[in-house]
Amino acid sequence: MKIIAGNIQADTDRLPLIIAGPCVIESEDVVFETAHRLRDLAIELGLPLVFKSSFDKANRTSVASFRGPGIEKGLRVLADVRSRYGLPVISDVHAVDEIAPAADMLDMLQLPAFLCRQTDLIVAAARTSKPVNVKKGQFLAPWDVINIIEKFHSTGNKNILLTERGTSFGYNNLVVDFRAFPIMRSFGVPVVFDVTHSLQLPGGQGACSGGQREFAGPLLKAAVAAGIDGIFMEVHPDPDRALCDGPNMIPLDQVRSLLMAVAALHTCSREHPV
Repeated sequence: MKIIAGNIQADTDRLPLIIAGPCVIESEDVVFETAHRLRDLAIELGLPLVFKSSFDKANRTSVASFRGPGIEKGLRVLADVRSRYGLPVISDVHAVDEIAPAADMLDMLQLPAFLCRQTDLIVAAARTSKPVNVKKGQFLAPWDVINIIEKFHSTGNKNILLTERGTSFGYNNLVVDFRAFPIMRSFGVPVVFDVTHSLQLPGGQGACSGGQREFAGPLLKAAVAAGIDGIFMEVHPDPDRALCDGPNMIPLDQVRSLLMAVAALHTCSREHPV
């Protein structure tokens, strides 16, 4: 499958698309350091990369949670990432009135999992003609995504990606059903695995979510072997000091080894499909 975002043209039968960056724009220093190192890794490993960070995280556990700098400043920072490092950029949109300004600047839009059934939001994002990454809700079965696809395609835009980020399982826990990958790919759209949010423990720390980043490697390798088209991961120079989603973000110094495994397993999965 082919994915085009800005200056990236990813043929996912050859190489997996990587979407990576800090959960939220905390500061320019964190964003630029992360973008610089990710850009260098993408060049070294020959992987197509889209840089991700959110200008606003509206779906927070607590009213006191850090949400980001807002759309105006956040989009300026992401524009700087593109101009400095030559990377296409993606960020979340939560409301229809955010879509036009975001689409003017971003190379790809993203719809959060909790909003994946919001018809007006899906249709408005699709009408931009931009590629849109829709996170599958934690409450949806894999076959339910056909309704998302049909809403999106009703505009004539076919540039949709679907991202698996785990399914709610009891309290404060998510599990990944690996059957979801071939089921969603059977609808003819690229499927991405969000390894870091799949390791989240929603609301697991009371006023914020916990996470189990130590399991990123096994889940990532299993998903790539299952034949996915791309990887979504949130990374940070120092996740333990991050202002948002630190427990499930991956330290920057661990990203290279994970991406090397992704590239090798992706090649194997395509050469030996089952």
